[in-house]
Amino acid sequence: MPFGEMTITLDDVACLLHLPVRGQFYTPVSVSQEQAAELAVELLGEEYEFALRETVAQRGGYFSQQWLYESYNRNANFYGKYDCAARAWMLMLVGSTILADKSYTRVDAKWLLLFSDLSAVHTYSWASIALVCLYDNLNDASMFSTRALAGYATLLQCWIHEYFPTLGRRAQSDLNCDNPGFPRAMRWMYKQGKTKLPEYRPILDALTPDDVIWRPFETHRGSIPFDLITLYSGHLRGSTVVPYLPERCIRQFGFVQYIPPPPPLAPAYSDIDSDWIGYHASVDRILQPTRPVTYASETVPDYMSWYYRVSHPRLCRPVDGPHGAPPVPHYAPAPAPAPAPDAPVDDAPADDAPQETALQRERRWRGMARGALETFLTRIDADRDDEDFEELFFALDVCRGAYP
Repeated sequence: MPFGEMTITLDDVACLLHLPVRGQFYTPVSVSQEQAAELAVELLGEEYEFALRETVAQRGGYFSQQWLYESYNRNANFYGKYDCAARAWMLMLVGSTILADKSYTRVDAKWLLLFSDLSAVHTYSWASIALVCLYDNLNDASMFSTRALAGYATLLQCWIHEYFPTLGRRAQSDLNCDNPGFPRAMRWMYKQGKTKLPEYRPILDALTPDDVIWRPFETHRGSIPFDLITLYSGHLRGSTVVPYLPERCIRQFGFVQYIPPPPPLAPAYSDIDSDWIGYHASVDRILQPTRPVTYASETVPDYMSWYYRVSHPRLCRPVDGPHGAPPVPHYAPAPAPAPAPDAPVDDAPADDAPQETALQRERRWRGMARGALETFLTRIDADRDDEDFEELFFALDVCRGAYP
């Protein structure tokens, strides 16, 4: 973000989905068509040849969600194999939510072993399983060649709704989701948006700390009390190994943001488990340099200057960049005190630096006006078809260059 880093945390997953954070990690091993069919025989009560035909049809160690649903119905309603029915149902559930792949119609059989012992299902850190899957897929989605996002997109979308009230279109349900038993994600309902991805980039660049609800779940603590383990710093393992570094977004936990240390290298699996069990050591390490905030977006004085040096706080390129994206208003740290008159100015422009042309100046101001209009129209949830906002949308189109 223009004002620092933010991410989906274990506490966010716990509050949005009511998945348990504490527990053991599970790293699956990929299975072949034949191995998937053998698992279906052992854990779902299916005939081997019947299960093999399904995995061959899916071209790998996968089951379709429809096949799992039919397996559930057979075991629950005809054969009385309720343990097999429970496994089919839970595999279908996680395969269509927290472990969804890009097909959105099938489930990887490697997850079936999670349910081999039904009495031990509650011993896994399901919030970690969901977060590792989402982190991994967001990493893939950031690559230029990736065309779709896997993982539980509802988790990502609800997280955006909670933290960024001015961003996008949203509709709320009639449920009081701060009552015990309701996951906070049930607060939101799907609403079709009209803004396209390229239009969101300058909107994101124009966000300020005041556009963020830094701790949105304080009213939800009656259902999900804050758990100190969500401040664990290290690595999580599941479908892969991902870094989990809350010190990089410590404001989301109510502490002053400081310059974080470099991310550590991924350790061995056994070390990840040991660090997770001994989470208090990492929590003490990341809380020692900070204190509770006095205002929600508080940072140490040198954080923003460090962040702008090492990160990429803006999505849009300068006006003279390869794509010609106009600049937008963006958050910048407060200016440093002016140097003494006789002090050297290291960053002063060269005497022969070219002056800004009239065209560049016009594009710069158009970009600033465009960013301000987009932010305002998003905040009030304006619709282009609404006559009350016709002039504002006309001004926005002018800023975008629709009228030369």
